[in-house]
Amino acid sequence: MGGVLSHRLVELFRWVDPGPDSSHLVSDMSGWWRDPGVLAGIGPALAGLFPDARPTVVVAPEVTGLLLGPLVAVAAGAGFLPAYKQDGGRRRVGPMRWAETPPDYRGRRLRIGADARRLGPGDRVLLVDDWVATGAQLDALQRVVRDSGAEPVGAAAVVATCPPQVAERLRLRTLLSPDQLP
Repeated sequence: MGGVLSHRLVELFRWVDPGPDSSHLVSDMSGWWRDPGVLAGIGPALAGLFPDARPTVVVAPEVTGLLLGPLVAVAAGAGFLPAYKQDGGRRRVGPMRWAETPPDYRGRRLRIGADARRLGPGDRVLLVDDWVATGAQLDALQRVVRDSGAEPVGAAAVVATCPPQVAERLRLRTLLSPDQLP
């Protein structure tokens, strides 16, 4: 990845203490989305992690994935398909293909899915997320992709803190390692 983008991602990232009722710091990536250079470069950088994959579609989970996914899709010359959380408050129209996640970093199990009409045999799917803590959502999305008859080609993220065996199973590649963050 380009040194300028890497430097900007680190520079614009911060940890926030949400207060005494929280057990951990919260990542604040909002600076990334405000910076025009990051917006211009992050899609090509993430797509560039899989230069020979030739995805036909990028799938990314709400909420941040609805921003990040299209940037990667445009750079990869692919379409974009959003993935939604079942209890996300948005009513889905049409058939959905769902999978339940393993427990996430908060111990929650979520149902995550995509429009069943928009994913099928012949599709090559690149999964994209901003931060992968446990891989739970991407694990579920890989099942959605496989259950649709499509082929997952890998997963790209800005940062991953998941165990190495999870990253290997997901074929996860990242722009930053956690030790690069302040």
